[in-house]
Amino acid sequence: MSADIIPGKPDFSSAQEMAELAGLDALEVEPEKRGLGRRIWRSAWPKLLAIVIAVAAWQLVVESGWRSRAILPPPTEVFPQLWDMLVTGSFWTAVATTMQRAIIGFAVAVAIGLVIGFAVARFSVLRAAVGSLITGLQTMPSIAWFPLAIVLFQGGEAAIFFVIVLGAAPSVANGVLAGVDFVPPLLVRAGRNMGASGFSLYRTVIGPASFPAILAGLKQGWAFSWRSLMAGELIVVIGESGSLGALLTYTRELSEYAQMLGVMIVILTIGILADAVFGWANNALRRRWGLTADRS
Repeated sequence: MSADIIPGKPDFSSAQEMAELAGLDALEVEPEKRGLGRRIWRSAWPKLLAIVIAVAAWQLVVESGWRSRAILPPPTEVFPQLWDMLVTGSFWTAVATTMQRAIIGFAVAVAIGLVIGFAVARFSVLRAAVGSLITGLQTMPSIAWFPLAIVLFQGGEAAIFFVIVLGAAPSVANGVLAGVDFVPPLLVRAGRNMGASGFSLYRTVIGPASFPAILAGLKQGWAFSWRSLMAGELIVVIGESGSLGALLTYTRELSEYAQMLGVMIVILTIGILADAVFGWANNALRRRWGLTADRS
């Protein structure tokens, strides 16, 4: 015989179930609160191990005598030179100049890439006309644009920005196209049934649904823009203005190879930090969409 619930009497079975569910929720939430240090260490130690392995391999190559220490200095000579550069104001002025160019150029490339990507995705005529051209521009090496950029802009900042935009915008546009193409049709129909159409449909439904692919395009676009910027600063040295690319050129010409390798380490570090920012954004998006689970 099934037990009836008596009015006014507490439903202990339901209360017990609620307590169990609350306990399960606590199991999901508590590791996130208590395991922050553990998660940071779990994320950091592979990178630290990779750095140790890279430095050890570098030292082994130097010890092998493959090249003279005057040409390929060991880490014990490069890192002190790098520290000396890090404590000088002129070095940080060069870093600031490079980062300003990178941020401005990438921002312009993102704006252009998003507009082109959504326009091509929206109009089939544009996709048939320039869809393949976007991919072709993306695969073209950035260094190939510099002769034209120097002729058009007579060198200078404009030439560098021109190549940054041409290097990054196609990647952003292709990310938009990939994201829009994989939006489920059912989701689009649901948005239209709720009254969304035209621009509002892209703003409220298609844009948010395609954002993971757009984020991947932004990450790839940053990689292209950073490579284009470094190539531009090596080729187009603007007056007395310092930059990381100019420092590479000067240290090579002066045979200051330890400093040259130190500048290269800084360029690599900036790239790793940028990748970490995009990784954080990607993980935040996955958590928002419920695609990650804490395995602490």
